[in-house]
Amino acid sequence: MRALGKLFLASSNPGKLGEFRALASAVRSDRFVSLELLPNLAALPEYEEGAPTFGENALGKALHYSQPFDGTVFADDSGLVVPALGGAPGVQSARYAGANATSEQRIEKLLSEMRAMRGAQRAAHFVCVIAVAQGGRGVAIVSDCVDGEILDAPRGRGGFGYDPVFYFPALAKTFAELSADEKNRHSHRGKAFRRLMAALGA
Repeated sequence: MRALGKLFLASSNPGKLGEFRALASAVRSDRFVSLELLPNLAALPEYEEGAPTFGENALGKALHYSQPFDGTVFADDSGLVVPALGGAPGVQSARYAGANATSEQRIEKLLSEMRAMRGAQRAAHFVCVIAVAQGGRGVAIVSDCVDGEILDAPRGRGGFGYDPVFYFPALAKTFAELSADEKNRHSHRGKAFRRLMAALGA
């Protein structure tokens, strides 16, 4: 594998890039210089995330966008898994209440589906898979998760997505109540990113 230099995120979301940069700042490494958004992503053929698993979506996206690009590309797929719902929302987390639904609408649907559930039935976990590719060939793929439970109603004003209803018992807070530092240390994305740096020898 060539020297990393830079890692290019296969996303047009600057917020996601900011989160990864915050994670990278806590990892001392001379293996890469910086994290950047993949340039001209909108001009490339779009990758359809239609696979049934987080891993297939993350790796497929990294392979797809690395083929025409002379650099190291990484992509992630993540979401909320509720075993009592058969694993839903799962890979459909962002589209759980429809393609154009808001986070509030997705949370509303989730709470409606779980209204009669109690105790262990409300167990859930966030999953994140990150894949790296160069020139259409896979370099690394890692995953991690964080366990919690779904509350009956949202709490907290931070975070995004399902964070306001995802209760993290270790800190007795929802993910929407965590500080940025707390979330980076305990989140599925933070844990997966640190695994990635270890896998790349960073």
